[in-house]
Amino acid sequence: MRSLTNPTEARLLVDRLRHVTPQSVRRWGRMMPQEMVCHLADAYRHAMGEIAASRADTLLSRTVIKSVALWLPMPWPPGYPTRPEVDPQRAGTKPGEFLRDRDQVETDLYRFIDAVHRGAMAPHSIFGAMSAREWLRWGWLHADHHLRQFSE
Repeated sequence: MRSLTNPTEARLLVDRLRHVTPQSVRRWGRMMPQEMVCHLADAYRHAMGEIAASRADTLLSRTVIKSVALWLPMPWPPGYPTRPEVDPQRAGTKPGEFLRDRDQVETDLYRFIDAVHRGAMAPHSIFGAMSAREWLRWGWLHADHHLRQFSE
């Protein structure tokens, strides 16, 4: 299974991210490319405890939904709403200069990997507490989901 446990997978995600431009066409959802890169950076910063996000975890989301989302060998489907604090159309970071925002995702991706290895993670707002293995899988899946949103 693909995960950020493998440094090659992180580099491949970064390569895909670098192909996203403000003109990239979305295949689903409501975010524009500029908003998507801000969302990814916010999500990594939330995972590291740098951005607070409202909790929406339940027993079901912490167990069954988390297991299915992380370990079922299929891409995440579109349409699952995000928390307002990491949604750039709500309370999340608003887009600025695209290349700077895109570079920030790359920086935050590697900071996220380092934080996971140091055990410095906040609970996920939907999945609750997660192991390092789960965080590294989530980190890859979440980025992959949004890069597929823009055909990358």
